[in-house]
Amino acid sequence: MASITIRDARKSYGKSQVVHGVDLDIQSGEFVVILGPSGCGKSTLLRMIAGLEEISGGEIAIDGTVVNRLEPRERGCAMVFQNYALYPHMSVAQNIGYSLKVAGVLAAERNERIRAVARILELEPLLDRKPAALSGGQRQRVAMGRAMIREPKVFLFDEPLSNLDAKLRVQMRSEIRKLHRRLNATSVFVTHDQVEAMTLADRLIVMNGGRVEQVGTPGEVYSRPASRFVATFVGAPAMNVLEGSVELDGLSLLGGSRRLAIPRVGLRVGTQVAAGIRPEAVRLVAPGTAGALDATVDLVEELGAGRVVYVDLDGASFCVATPEPVHPAPGTPIGLKFSPEDMHFFSSQTGSRLDVFNASVPVPAH
Repeated sequence: MASITIRDARKSYGKSQVVHGVDLDIQSGEFVVILGPSGCGKSTLLRMIAGLEEISGGEIAIDGTVVNRLEPRERGCAMVFQNYALYPHMSVAQNIGYSLKVAGVLAAERNERIRAVARILELEPLLDRKPAALSGGQRQRVAMGRAMIREPKVFLFDEPLSNLDAKLRVQMRSEIRKLHRRLNATSVFVTHDQVEAMTLADRLIVMNGGRVEQVGTPGEVYSRPASRFVATFVGAPAMNVLEGSVELDGLSLLGGSRRLAIPRVGLRVGTQVAAGIRPEAVRLVAPGTAGALDATVDLVEELGAGRVVYVDLDGASFCVATPEPVHPAPGTPIGLKFSPEDMHFFSSQTGSRLDVFNASVPVPAH
């Protein structure tokens, strides 16, 4: 195990900066997931830790040792790639044990360690096969075995499940998490898939535009998103966000076409806000219900265990996730009811979270 400390890490390609001053502390034995959309810099950051990308500025330390100028093989990291990167002409056993062969480990010890890793990953019956004769999930386990056999301080996973089908991804998520617990390793896992991130992580690092937007447990990131971006990126279906402004008697939404009575919040009257509510926090009620927002049904998605109902709210799309067996027809009037305490508020200018129910600035009395 090893801790990872990152201070003001930056990466530029010519005049284009893709990672902007990242600061992170990853504890020894943690399973940390870096989550973000394509192009946000998450894989670049991972490759900087591994030494596969040169750091343009700042400092990266592994287990207290600054590794900026160390070669990848000197950092104590093992990386599992999205494309497996297996040697097609070698057997499973040869692929797993290749790094030991290069390091000059004797054949007897090498074979013993290959079989030990194969037992953990349930690859023993496949040791003589070539990669072409394996399924996607089996190839990924071989790639993991090749990383494990080096007994690294740190495991680095670069979107390793992206090429698998949905069923295999679920299976491999479970296997990776169990493997992490068994090895008691420090793991850093990069993905754009929020389900992977939420199910695997001890802590989430959410990135956007080369910057860290939020660091926290999956529960913290979901329940208290630090920004509008995090709020809409984490959670499925995505959080509903409506533009509005603070008024004396509540919240004016959608350019004043809708008003919502909420407890007095610590923001000045006239403050422009983005008001968010998660689809699963909304109840469908009869149109005209007191305190509800009236809308019109657009579409219902059947998910088996529940439904997702998309509605039109004065031209704005709004989503409701419900376990109720409801199937209203398109065009049906319907009411949307939710508690003000379940709402999230973000600055319309910066996108940052506003803790309006605990804020120190009172709404002025008139």
